[in-house]
Amino acid sequence: MDKIIMVALITEALWETLKMIKSPGGVNLDRIGVMLLGVLVALVTGIDLFELAGITLKVPFLGSALTGLLISRGSNFIHDILGSMGQVYQSKKIGSSSYTVSSKSKQ
Repeated sequence: MDKIIMVALITEALWETLKMIKSPGGVNLDRIGVMLLGVLVALVTGIDLFELAGITLKVPFLGSALTGLLISRGSNFIHDILGSMGQVYQSKKIGSSSYTVSSKSKQ
């Protein structure tokens, strides 16, 4: 279930990123340029947010390419999305540890 939440979180962030291409005057060339640069850097370095979340994609380079789009939003955005992903992980961890604690207390 946590992987579904992670994918939903990343998908929404990607959609919001892609919407930035359109500007009132037409197409935002600066945004396209920074997106291409982010994708290039992520592909060259092999950075993959999906892999970090434990999600395996059927197309190996796609995770890095999509991560590059998110990287183009900047460090604050990446920090925020990683924080959100961490909250999902922690809530799962807390939920499973509280189950373990309560089952031990019944013994």
